This record gives sequence, C-alpha cells and structure tokens, in this order.
Amino acid sequence: MSTQARAEPHPGAAAARDAQVGHALRLEYLTVGWNLVEGLVAVLAGRAASSVALLGFGIDSFIEMSSGLVLLWRLAAESRHHDAEALKALDRRARRLVSLSLFGLAAWVAGDALRTLWIREQPSPSLVGMGLTVVSMAVMTWLGRAKRLAARALHSHALESDAAQTRACFWLSVIVLVGIGLNRLFGWWWADPVAALGMTAFLVTEARAAWRGEACCG
Repeated sequence: MSTQARAEPHPGAAAARDAQVGHALRLEYLTVGWNLVEGLVAVLAGRAASSVALLGFGIDSFIEMSSGLVLLWRLAAESRHHDAEALKALDRRARRLVSLSLFGLAAWVAGDALRTLWIREQPSPSLVGMGLTVVSMAVMTWLGRAKRLAARALHSHALESDAAQTRACFWLSVIVLVGIGLNRLFGWWWADPVAALGMTAFLVTEARAAWRGEACCG
C-alpha cells in the first residue's frame, strides 16, 4: 500500500501540472490563430507585390501553424494522461514531417529568388508587408519567451522545439523587413530576393533541428 502511495502523484502537484498544461495549450491556440492570419496576409501581400520574401514568409507561417496543431494534439493528449512513449513516437513522426516541409519550402524559396534575380523581376514595395513583419516581431518575441518558460515548467522537449521555431519566425520577420524595407526606401529591388535567399539559411537550420529533435535558432 505504501508503494502504491509513493507511485501516485501528489494531488497538488498533479493540479499544478494540469494548470501548466492548460497555459501551454492557450499559448498554442494563440500561435495557430496568429500564424493563420499572418500567413494569409503575407501571401496576399506577397502576390500583390510579387515579393518572393513575403510569399516565403507566408508559407512558412502555415507550416508553423501545422506544427502548433501537432503541439495542441500532444498537449491535449497529455492532459488526458495518454501513454508517454506513444506521445514521444508521435512527436518524432510529426517533427520529421514538419522538417520535410521546411526543406521543401527552402528549396522553393531559393529557386524562386534566383529566378527573380536572373530575370530582374522587380517587386513592388509593400507597406502592408512591412507593417505585418513589425507586428510579427513583437508577437513572436512575447510568444517565444512564454513558450520557453512553459517548456521548462513542463520539462517538455517538444514545447521547447516549438519555442525555438517561434524564435526562428522572429528572425525571419527581421530578414523580410530588411529586404522589403530597402526596396521601399531606396528602390533596391534586388534586396527582396536576396532577403529570401537569406531566409533559406534559417529554414534549413530549422528543418535540420526538427529532424534531429533539437531546439534550433536559440
């Protein structure tokens, strides 16, 4: 009987962990909602301005949204006390699917950026894109910090990896802002596709880290 008592979690500790899982779930709901809006606005603005950097940024937002959906499923499963080994196996498969998507996006962005430079297609300056990236930088800074704290509280490797992806999204926002900002301020049309090429380095780093199950871009 004493062995069973030691094996059972303390009710207070279990309640505290349930509260932490609930907080992490709310952060992921916010992540999914924001990335949906961000992706739609970025893709529409990118198409209107013929901006490779904005288009890549928008598509990456949808990939980040899919990662957030996986975390929602995992956290919800943990809140229902599903088998820990089964959750780890799901994390591994999901991370590798996200990784392959990111590798594909990096290849597409690099190819389209090189094509734009080759044919000298000049994207239009995008005030909407600049405003979106500035807001995204603020949102991702707050979300990344909040997820990192939640991951430490839950000792969750999956949530820490997701926090790293959020930090990567912040740096993608910086790269896109620099590219479209230089185009807007100085008419340097090539800054947009060059920024897109710079984006591929972050995408590949993020993809490799997701495949290995590491926290990236920290």
